[in-house]
Amino acid sequence: MGTMVKLLQDKVAVVFGIGAVGGAVARVFASEGARVFLAGRSETRLAAVAIEVPGAVTAQVNAFDRDAVFAHADEVVAATGRIDVAINTVGVLHDQGTAFSDLTLEQYLLPIDAHTRTNFITAQAVSRHMMERRSGVVLTMSAPGARLSGPGFLGHGVANAAVEAFSRILAGELGPSGIRVVCIRPHAIPEAVSISHTGAVFARVAGEQGTTVDGVLDGFAGGTLLGRLPTLADVANYAAFAASDRASAMTGTIGNLTAGLIVD
Repeated sequence: MGTMVKLLQDKVAVVFGIGAVGGAVARVFASEGARVFLAGRSETRLAAVAIEVPGAVTAQVNAFDRDAVFAHADEVVAATGRIDVAINTVGVLHDQGTAFSDLTLEQYLLPIDAHTRTNFITAQAVSRHMMERRSGVVLTMSAPGARLSGPGFLGHGVANAAVEAFSRILAGELGPSGIRVVCIRPHAIPEAVSISHTGAVFARVAGEQGTTVDGVLDGFAGGTLLGRLPTLADVANYAAFAASDRASAMTGTIGNLTAGLIVD
């Protein structure tokens, strides 16, 4: 039997945001044959993830700083000749649990500005190089709040809806240049809570509900069709597939990894 070709064999991939999801994606990308470049703000996290990602190249980059992101993309291309895949997994600590009547304008706008800003910057930085080769994949991250209604997550929900709209419209912008754009929408990921901003967010929600973070997560799981929440492996494996040539006809869409919380 011949050797199975890996999903991302010889691809050059940039991962922005080296939290729980970014780290998991980087590990799977590398295992699927990609040369991985890690871009994040925390030297500690970069070093910890790099140990688990063979051949990874790290750079301390603020994904909200346009000049820094563009310079990093230029460095990757100078070293490799191209960028085939880029994923933005950058998260921001935001408010959940505050009623609309008590929500400040600043609390509302913070996640909207942050998520739309960083996704714009990173996509523009990498896509200009992808255009030259008329090939590439830009991956973004969303959350179920984009499609839900209810109290206490107005800014968060609007921010994710904006990222989904950004991704869909960007696919139309970049499609003629051969570049695909896919957004990934997982539900809460229990494994990520201890090492991401979601831990603080869910702790606030738990306090409002008079329960624990585990109680909040159990409630989330109970609301899905599968009776469980997605894992880091679920998200990373899907990201690798969406970034691969096996998904070459996929663009302008949302990967629904909510375990059935949302049914499309």
